[in-house]
Amino acid sequence: MKQYGLIGKTLGHSFSKKFFTEKFSQESIEAQYDLFELPEITHFPCLTQQHEFYGLNVTIPYKESVIQYLDELDKIASEIGAVNTIKFIRKNGRTSLKGYNTDIIGFTNSITPHLKKEHQKALILGTGGASKAIAFALTKLGIEYTFVSRKKQDGILTYQELNEEIIHQNKLIINCTPIGTFPNCDIAPEIPYKHITSEHFLYDLIYNPAKTLFCQLGEENGAISLNGLEMLHGQAIASWTIWNQ
Repeated sequence: MKQYGLIGKTLGHSFSKKFFTEKFSQESIEAQYDLFELPEITHFPCLTQQHEFYGLNVTIPYKESVIQYLDELDKIASEIGAVNTIKFIRKNGRTSLKGYNTDIIGFTNSITPHLKKEHQKALILGTGGASKAIAFALTKLGIEYTFVSRKKQDGILTYQELNEEIIHQNKLIINCTPIGTFPNCDIAPEIPYKHITSEHFLYDLIYNPAKTLFCQLGEENGAISLNGLEMLHGQAIASWTIWNQ
């Protein structure tokens, strides 16, 4: 039975195991998908020695730091600087690990049907590995973006700097942080929601809970919102394709 899985720091919120377990059952695939919580990314080599993996997914906060343990990156993952999919390639008695990024596929396919003419500029909340993939996808979609972070950096806004004018100019706001993830559902990124309008589109990469406080506060001001479940399904299917090609 082939072994697949997901690595991250805390995975109690994840639907990945359920998704792949149901897929394997429905398609009579002899495989197993498990969750592997790593307190630090330094535990990764030990994990790969203990299991004969064929593929792994990677989530917060290891999409960037896992790269140091990989033998090769696909072109897109290299450009982004973040990996969410690892393929284990066995050849001539040697195993090599190649990193990919399928977040782009999942995000692009899920958001495109909802985009309108006013969604020309975006705020990306967070600057981690997930946000890098989103920035790459927005560039391909022709959408300008600005990162928002807690720390002041060149070219990056802080949450304290967000005002009515900035919110008005950026009708697409994407949460790439873990803020609001189950079980901490009563918190949301600190943006001035009072300036959100019916022209705004709030996209949250979080999918558990199904409607985060971030999305709720946006909808209360007339915005449309979308969670990350469809993105999860899209990137998972793309990962499965990579593992089996």
